[in-house]
Amino acid sequence: MSVISTSTSRDAALQEAFGAEVDVLYAQAARGEANAVLQRALELRSFLAVAEEHLERVHNIAESDSQMGELSSDDLDRHDQWIEAAVASCDLYESALDELLLTMPPPSHPNLPRAGPRPKVTATAPPAPAGPRAGAVRARRP
Repeated sequence: MSVISTSTSRDAALQEAFGAEVDVLYAQAARGEANAVLQRALELRSFLAVAEEHLERVHNIAESDSQMGELSSDDLDRHDQWIEAAVASCDLYESALDELLLTMPPPSHPNLPRAGPRPKVTATAPPAPAGPRAGAVRARRP
């Protein structure tokens, strides 16, 4: 499974916030062009993709087991706990990603943390001023 090609429940929100498709955002991150906000958003999205896929598998397993009709009450309880844990995991990552996106400035804001190449700042400091005795020669004493 590749989290890049797996869709999640928050992909539209990510695309709206960062102005690009999810695969493009991952490509920017792979090239080192993603700012800290985008990197964190993609990390959360990756965890969410795994959690949502796990939840789907848990539901499928529980459904196929229940169709067999031979589940004990202990087995049913175990399935319920497994599903609850998977749902809680999805909720956690959805909430964290939503909170991150809510703290971002609106798209019209000039300081929007958009993905893209970061400007390279190269500056050299001016030379330090010479000290008061710089270049002084010690006079010989007679």
